[in-house]
Parts: sequence; structure tokens; C-alpha cells
Amino acid sequence: MEQDFELPIEAKEAEDARGYGRAQDEDFYRRQRELLGQIVAQSDVVITAAVVAGKKSPALITEEAVKSMAPGSVIFDLAAERGGNCELTKTGETITKHRVTIIGTINIASGVPYHASQMYARNITAFLSHLVKNGKIQVSLEDEIIRETLLTYNGEIVNDRVREFFSLPPLVAQRATVRPGQATQPGA
Repeated sequence: MEQDFELPIEAKEAEDARGYGRAQDEDFYRRQRELLGQIVAQSDVVITAAVVAGKKSPALITEEAVKSMAPGSVIFDLAAERGGNCELTKTGETITKHRVTIIGTINIASGVPYHASQMYARNITAFLSHLVKNGKIQVSLEDEIIRETLLTYNGEIVNDRVREFFSLPPLVAQRATVRPGQATQPGA
């Protein structure tokens, strides 16, 4: 019987305003490992995907938790590319420890290139259809999709995550619609 388990965490604790995972303190991860240990012991298949943008994935499944799983169980660590959510994950490898298979595959889309290409093409088409109106590119900084995918504007890095990566101070909220040929500065 398939069951989904939700750990009792507050979204405001674990996510930033954009819904991306936020790094937590060690006490938070210790509590998560304790809760997960109980759930993992009862599970035959565990799929992990906890990542924090630009940082190593938090190790949430301990070796002790793996030892508690039934022989033949599987952990599919979708966070393997950034170190993995299981202490035993080997990036890019599938291993067996304590009679549990731990899959640390990276670049999963490459295993299904036809379908991954179809999905990518659909996403790009939808994005461009959203961006182009009446045959012209329309960049509205009030539009969340555009705002969150726009990296630079008028020679300035405007994406909050990219600014954070380069240790740049946050920009003041900008509200503008930019059309090709306009010389409007952000915030003007």
C-alpha cells in the first residue's frame, strides 16, 4: 500500500518567499532526521528531493535509518547531484548497503531523452507564448514568471537569486513594463 508522509514543518521555516528551499540550522535537520528515521523504517521505497538552491543537499536519512529498512527496499535520492539526502548516497551511482538499494542517479532526464525533449520544448513554447504578445516581446516586471526568470536588465543583475549568489544587495522592488527599444531604467 502506497502512503505519502508529510513532515510537520512550517512552510515559512523551510521555504523562501518564492517557494524555494531555505537552509536551516542543525537543530532543524536533527529533528527532521529523527522524524524521517521512523518513517523510513516503515517504508519499502523512499524518494528524496530536498535541495537548497546553491548549497549542498541536507543529509536527512542516516545510515541507522537505512539499516532499519526491510531487505530489498529502495531509496531514490533525487538530490544526489548536490550530495544527496541520504548519508550513504554516492553521486552518480546505484549502490546496495545494508541490503537496501540507494539510487544516486544524476541528470535523470538524460535517461528519457525523447520525453525530456518533448517536455522541454513544450515549456519553452509556453514561456515564449507568455513573453510575446502581438508579435513583440513584452517584459512586465509585475508578472511573476517574467520577473523570476529575468536575469539582467540594462546592464544590471535583477534576479534576486543571482544577486544573492554574487553577494550583491537586494534591489528595491521594480514595477515596469519594458518594450523593445525603450530606454526606461528599472524603477523609473
